[in-house]
Amino acid sequence: MNGSQSKSPMNESVLAYGPGSAERAALQAELRRQQSARLDIPLVIGGRSVTTAHTVPVVCPHAHHHVLAQASQADGGHAQQAIEAARRAAPDWAERSLEERAAVFLKAADLLAGPWRQRLNAATMLGQAKTAQQAEIDSACELIDFLRFNVAFAHQIAGHQPQSSPGVANSTDYRALEGFVYAVTPFNFTAIGGNLATAPALMGNTVVWKPATTASLSNYLFMQLLEEAGLPPGVINFVPGEPVAVSEAVLGSEHLAGVHFTGSTAVFDGLWQQVAARLPGYRAYPRLVGETGGKDFVLAHVSADVEALAVALLRGAYEYQGQKCSAASRAYVPRSLWPALRTRLADLMDTIRMGDVCDFGNFMSAVIDARAYARVAGALGRARDDGAVRIVAGGQADDATGFYIRPALVEVEDPRHALMTTELFGPVLTVYVYDDARWNETLALVDGTSGYGLTGAVFARDRAAIGQARRALRQAAGNFYINDKPTGAVVGQQPFGGARRSGTNDKAGSAWNLLRWTSPRTIKETHVPPTQYAYPHMAE
Repeated sequence: MNGSQSKSPMNESVLAYGPGSAERAALQAELRRQQSARLDIPLVIGGRSVTTAHTVPVVCPHAHHHVLAQASQADGGHAQQAIEAARRAAPDWAERSLEERAAVFLKAADLLAGPWRQRLNAATMLGQAKTAQQAEIDSACELIDFLRFNVAFAHQIAGHQPQSSPGVANSTDYRALEGFVYAVTPFNFTAIGGNLATAPALMGNTVVWKPATTASLSNYLFMQLLEEAGLPPGVINFVPGEPVAVSEAVLGSEHLAGVHFTGSTAVFDGLWQQVAARLPGYRAYPRLVGETGGKDFVLAHVSADVEALAVALLRGAYEYQGQKCSAASRAYVPRSLWPALRTRLADLMDTIRMGDVCDFGNFMSAVIDARAYARVAGALGRARDDGAVRIVAGGQADDATGFYIRPALVEVEDPRHALMTTELFGPVLTVYVYDDARWNETLALVDGTSGYGLTGAVFARDRAAIGQARRALRQAAGNFYINDKPTGAVVGQQPFGGARRSGTNDKAGSAWNLLRWTSPRTIKETHVPPTQYAYPHMAE
């Protein structure tokens, strides 16, 4: 799709990477090239590459001895430089037409769909331990979709104009926010990093972008892609660095106009509290947009198809090592279905291959780093010592060469056990088995157990049960799935986001998110102004 078709985009097709395919050969060649190189990742401030004395290694999670890059780390001073660069770039960028700004991102989408596709995919695989399938969905297709669909959504927003009465011309000017936007992005999706930085920029804002260090390789390559697409210096400033120091400088600026965040609930709470404490010092109230944690559920009715349920649970819980905010991590299964489901799931789990992402036969790889490994392995260790917990299958951990944790299937007796309420962000699925007759009570249990409200799914062939679940769980998930896994939202098809403690639900992949990055101005022009102040009713 070229730029002229931007107002009616189609989702980018997912390539299959089957044996003998051209895309498989191209990706394997790029993986070999990136494995043999070691990149120095700079900051990018005002269009200039800035290297710092403090660097951190970017390693392969599945082979943590292999250093892919050294990433320069920003401090508070560098963050201040990025703010100043964003402010210098702001007037010209905000004055450009939507068509001019959109042209940059449409070109970026075409570059990513073409010559940059395998560069981003390989970097995401090696730096973030994604399989070819997971990388293709993320760093190619979803990121391309964000770039193209956001342009279409921006045009839809610009098309919303007020009515005008005779002699009057009314219009709405969709201004950028006054100041800069702080984009704080996670490790687990290259596409999220790209979207959080580019969505505000498309709407005329300038951005200070702090990526996760563990995703800095793919995110830096995307920054380079944007520069090749014609992004002017200073519109997006790339500042990987120490989170506290960078955030302290950014949140302390009177010119902070917004925060675009994806990450943990605790970190977003902290950012929100810091902003609240500084409110009188800002020129305007900052917009806070965040997608945070989840403890996502799958609820099975007695009428559910066991085979479909087993596959959905396996994919929903274990793809990308469970490191998706939407991953299935708690399941509710009727007692009559549990024996067959337990056996089928355990059998399927035995067939899962995990290891180096360069081996295309692997379904899973390693968790992202040592901290994640310790968190998940520690939880599984405590579960083994807990008499109220049964590890049905998997859960072995080994970090000798990579941060590997076998997918774990766990059964609990207490539906409010910590494993049913605490987000682990790893390949652990916890199951609570309920009595078939307690469907109504289980609906209330699912809704009331977790403070999160991100994704959830119900499996049933009984339409009455599906309708009941839709109503009872209306607030439990911002993205609700019927007979499907609770992961895999597609831009333009399932706008993504949740409420409760899962974020502000501003729906990435829709016009609703873009609206947060505008400050509309209403303009009224009167063609023939009155020349007398008196009204007709005043006449004698």
